[in-house]
Amino acid sequence: MRYIHDLTEGQHIIEFYLCRERQTLTAKNGKDYVKMTLEDKTGSINAMVWDLSYIADNFAKGDIVKVDGKVQSFNNAMQINILRIRKARENEYNVSDFYHTSRVPSEVLYERALGMIEQIRDEALRRLVFYFYRDNARLAAKLKEHPAAKSIHHGYIGGLLEHSTSVASIALSYRDIYPQLDQDLLIAGGLLHDIGKLEELQPLPSGDYSDAGRLLGHITIGYRMVYEQGVKMADLSTGKLTALCHMILSHHGKLEFASPVVPSTMEAIALNLADLADSQLKLMEDAIRLDTTEGNWTAYNRALERYIYKAEDIQ
Repeated sequence: MRYIHDLTEGQHIIEFYLCRERQTLTAKNGKDYVKMTLEDKTGSINAMVWDLSYIADNFAKGDIVKVDGKVQSFNNAMQINILRIRKARENEYNVSDFYHTSRVPSEVLYERALGMIEQIRDEALRRLVFYFYRDNARLAAKLKEHPAAKSIHHGYIGGLLEHSTSVASIALSYRDIYPQLDQDLLIAGGLLHDIGKLEELQPLPSGDYSDAGRLLGHITIGYRMVYEQGVKMADLSTGKLTALCHMILSHHGKLEFASPVVPSTMEAIALNLADLADSQLKLMEDAIRLDTTEGNWTAYNRALERYIYKAEDIQ
């Protein structure tokens, strides 16, 4: 596999990439052409098909494609001038070439999550969380593979499980300073706050938003999933279920960040801060890992709205 990160001007390549975006546009001479964004686990690159007869068969964004083309420089950025392109066959590529996987194996993360659920003392609440992580086989299988985002943080195989266990761990750590925080709710909220992403995002290799995801968003979807399952459990107190649902609905922290309500309990504040900490640190980690700028600073990062200091040791 010749990764995008390693491409240089003038190379002729025949490789497989993920088609992240595809647009058919019209040039000034009236001729149609296709502009694409291609991706692998090392980065992304623009690609152009100037002659539509070069497209061997139809493909859409989210598909893996086989590309025959030449790497060129345009406006100080690399792009691929495509000579031939077609949709890849399933036996021709490895999904792991296009997406990072969690640095901790999914099975390890999964066992870690189950161990955390065992720490929930309220039996009914524990069974509620186990429903999503163990007892519903379809959801449990998706959790081991699903990304946590389309393209921001934890957008890779196992990303949702990694993010959820990390958030639960961070939230639990606040009890060392504020012991009045409810341990059960911190674990349940951390592990379930993004459960709606199982329906908001399509599985990889697409990873795009579902129709429900765009129309409702993962917060609303997650609240519905947890509430509907929770009310089926007669021995789960209304207070516990309401507190957990409030954490899910408020975990983005502010109305302008798509939370229907703001955090109004200590546990909800703890969840919001843990979620923010893990997402921001992951963004920074990825920005440093993927940056190719010389020197101690990354290029300007639009997601974080800053340059990032990347020296390994601060003297």
